[in-house]
Amino acid sequence: MKTISKITFLLLLIVTTACEDILEKDITNSAVQINYPLANTNIYSNAVNFQWSKLDGATKYRIQVITPSTAVVIDSTVTTNNLNIPLTEGSYQWRVRAENNAYTSTYTNNTAFTISQTSDLTAQQIILSSPTDNYYTNNTNTIVSWQNLNAATAYNFELVNVTNNNAIVNQQSNLTATSITLNSSILATDAQYQWKVKGLNNISQTAFASRNIYLDRVTPNQPTNSLPTNNSTQTINQLITFSWSSTPDSGTIQSPITYQIEIANDSNFTSIIQTATTSNTSLQRSFSATSDYYWRVKAIDQAGNNSITSSAFKFTIN
Repeated sequence: MKTISKITFLLLLIVTTACEDILEKDITNSAVQINYPLANTNIYSNAVNFQWSKLDGATKYRIQVITPSTAVVIDSTVTTNNLNIPLTEGSYQWRVRAENNAYTSTYTNNTAFTISQTSDLTAQQIILSSPTDNYYTNNTNTIVSWQNLNAATAYNFELVNVTNNNAIVNQQSNLTATSITLNSSILATDAQYQWKVKGLNNISQTAFASRNIYLDRVTPNQPTNSLPTNNSTQTINQLITFSWSSTPDSGTIQSPITYQIEIANDSNFTSIIQTATTSNTSLQRSFSATSDYYWRVKAIDQAGNNSITSSAFKFTIN
């Protein structure tokens, strides 16, 4: 029986180890088909939207862009079958391959293309710098910025309140700077805002480039401790489930929330021995020393607002 059990265990181990390979399609001998740019394409723009066909069995793609001297300009992994990249004037080559958790396909052949400068802005793009898209903040003084576009002589800026039916709340024309400070008179209410920039010269203009800002100044609600209950007794070296509840805030923008739990040796939390951050309302911990402990939790939203800390609960490890 012992021999059979050992064989069964080994078989299970082999199956478990190979499970990932079994689930993933072998794409080793496959290749992605490139769609744009094709060989020797001359692009009159400041950016390239690289495109290729999806490959069955792929979960991601690695794209590389190099110069004629083989200096790597881009080496990125994406889950989509396209990538928009700003590039300066010059000659380049690019290639792409498909990947999954177990296999990689062959790279496509290196495909040459050229970026040429032009005063025509029609096909060019404004490259936004900061803040990132879908940025959450509680700060009404926020600087937005973008990269300089060589062929542009000025920029037009718009800020719209998406929450308020896309109402334009700020509009500025013929800017020569590449940044604007949005203050409290502009970001006056909590809302989803979209900021947009386009470049102009005397013969043409770009399309607007845009990103979102979420202004949220409402503090999350105070969490309520659930387990382990106050003054409970727990067992040494065994996992303890800490759980709590929290009601959604009432703000116009409800930013994603994470929770920070603190565990201390004293009720004043002057000696914190463990901290953890989670997006869930529970986690597990074990303790290797008998003692009295105290725990509490607070909610922190993505905009930077902190809730009142929950009431501290005591538990004893025996």
